[in-house]
Amino acid sequence: MATYDLIVIGAGPGGYVCAIRASQLGMKVAIVEKRSTFGGTCLNVGCIPSKALLHASELYDEADNQFAAMGIDVKPKLNLKQMLTFKDEAVKGNVDGVAFLLRKNKVDHFHGTGRIKAPGLVEVTFINGEKQDVDAKSIVIATGSAVAKLPGIEIDEEAIVSSTGALSLPTAPKRLLVIGAGVIGLELGSVWRRLGSEVTVVEYLDRVLPGTDAEVAKQLQRILTKQGMVFKLGSKVTGVKKNGAAQAVTIESAQGGDKQTLEADVVLVAIGRVPFTDGLGLSEAGVKLDNRGRAVVDAHYATSVSGIYAIGDVIDGPMLAHKAEDEGIAVAEILAGQAGHVNYDVIPNVIYTAPEVASVGKSEEELKAAGVAYKVGKFPFTANGRAKANQTTDGFVKILADAATDRVLGVHIIGADASEMIAEPSVLMEFGGSAEDLARTCHAHPTLTEAVKEAAMAVDKRAIHF
Repeated sequence: MATYDLIVIGAGPGGYVCAIRASQLGMKVAIVEKRSTFGGTCLNVGCIPSKALLHASELYDEADNQFAAMGIDVKPKLNLKQMLTFKDEAVKGNVDGVAFLLRKNKVDHFHGTGRIKAPGLVEVTFINGEKQDVDAKSIVIATGSAVAKLPGIEIDEEAIVSSTGALSLPTAPKRLLVIGAGVIGLELGSVWRRLGSEVTVVEYLDRVLPGTDAEVAKQLQRILTKQGMVFKLGSKVTGVKKNGAAQAVTIESAQGGDKQTLEADVVLVAIGRVPFTDGLGLSEAGVKLDNRGRAVVDAHYATSVSGIYAIGDVIDGPMLAHKAEDEGIAVAEILAGQAGHVNYDVIPNVIYTAPEVASVGKSEEELKAAGVAYKVGKFPFTANGRAKANQTTDGFVKILADAATDRVLGVHIIGADASEMIAEPSVLMEFGGSAEDLARTCHAHPTLTEAVKEAAMAVDKRAIHF
């Protein structure tokens, strides 16, 4: 039996980062992964392939609709097969990179499913059915999440698809119906809308992007509607049936009432994700789970069973790759006797639509609910020189600061390159900075980040260009 200081189950962003950091700290580490490649959902069928398609489809849309205004006369022709190859190459480059990093850091790997037989003992079942026991002082569960399913609607990854199937459709469907107006639904809906699909989004709630600052979500819906997406909010899908080559989708009000049937060529189920803990033997091992199937952990990521830890999507908190990565580093450092820590008040979140949406910290709704007195500074990209020059004036920057201390409590950006701009306020908030600190920091001109500075100045009602 092989013996290790640490076994990590799951080689997604949380798992492989945890394994590498633990090895850097002198531990003998092994990682167990059921896929033939590393990187988990994120690199294989999530973050990376979706961003590749978002990037490619956005360039295609720009060439088709915006280049002429810049004096570039072209008429693009979609080669979807090559675009999917471009996406696959992005995936391969990343998963191969993770494999290299694990080898470089001397992390052993087992390609198979892992099950905890007892504290310190993991049974690995390989693809050929053979089993092997692996012994370790500590075990970290980093198995991520799986697609949430709608009862009575069977996903076949052809006509009714999850996010996985939506990344590999062989042709752009004439009519795509998306169930769920969250991050995945809006991102993948955007991809296929740009590539020629008529996209309808059905959402149970009366708004898009639940949990996002309401003003930002409302603005994004307005922009996506202008781009051609159709939204049916406050509605639920009650059934999907084949109707010849099409799918007949029955929807009704979220509160119940008159039904209507919409036809679609492809239906994308994007109602969220659930923690993946099936087959891990957690209950048998005595690991306590909450009512959503997540492992219950303490501040050091320890479960109810000594020597068993959990991170990422299988514990409480946002299901984000970078959150899992930071938790992976933290738990490895804790196991090494160091002070690993994650600041959950400063975890940025991004939606990669066009324009992008990025946020960090609290929303206005959260501050109101908590009774926190705050000030708001807003600055629109219509007043930003670089945005005007680039014709990317949709959106704004909003900064929320404590009314008494001026400490920045939340930043929300909707606009081009919001995913990159959110890093600056994240660093500021990590060090407890104020809106005044941000307003007094010199920003290069002309840049989109000047809008962040101006929003910080607007907190004290002294923006210059608006």
